Amino acid sequence: MNVKPDFSKHANKAATAPAFLSVWDMHAYYGESYIVQGISFNVHEGEILALLGRNGAGKTSTLRAIARLSDPEVKRGEIWLDHQPLHSMSSYQASQSGLGLVPEDRRIIAGLTVEENLKLAQIAPPIGWSLERVYDLFPRLRERRTQEGVTLSGGEQQMLAIARALCRDIKVLLLDEPYEGLAPVIVDEIEKTLRVIKEQGITTILVEQNAVRALQLADRAVILDTGGIVFDGTAAEVLENKELREEYLAI
Repeated sequence: MNVKPDFSKHANKAATAPAFLSVWDMHAYYGESYIVQGISFNVHEGEILALLGRNGAGKTSTLRAIARLSDPEVKRGEIWLDHQPLHSMSSYQASQSGLGLVPEDRRIIAGLTVEENLKLAQIAPPIGWSLERVYDLFPRLRERRTQEGVTLSGGEQQMLAIARALCRDIKVLLLDEPYEGLAPVIVDEIEKTLRVIKEQGITTILVEQNAVRALQLADRAVILDTGGIVFDGTAAEVLENKELREEYLAI
């Protein structure tokens, strides 16, 4: 008889550790569909966490729930960021508290230049991320500052979406499939940028189908399966565990 591997000893092991961002017993629904089924995990300040799993595991739903978007609907649980209760906030208030979500479709605003997209997002006055500091991190955006944002290449649009989040002086960057459709050389550039952002103390949660690339970048990993957590540990543990990778990531 085939017995399904049990990785539950890893799951949620960091749930009670001191953390910068904490998700506790979160349950979320799309209508009657029970998508996120009581998950708990912590992310430490300045850490890159890879949130992984097969299609339909609940990864994007978890990001959207943390960002306090209207869907999925969080019916139970708590989300804390730097001692602030995000679970009692609107998406706008969560954004003001330091969350920056970069969705898979990037949401570049048509009709606006690169710089206008950035200025629209920028808080006034800027505290940590002035336009010049953003341009120093993304020299290609400086070169294209007067170009309409939606005419950029896919990689440049991803850079713009991340830069726009930084302009709001965020504490936590939520990235949904940032490598989707990008050439490996552009993914290299994005990863180099994410390492610099990490050095600035920004915490990142990364949802990515390219699990190997995500694990090579991340400090820790949380793996979801049908709405629940099956692993919570270091990225190195996942890379070294063939059985775990095959069972839940198909790699």
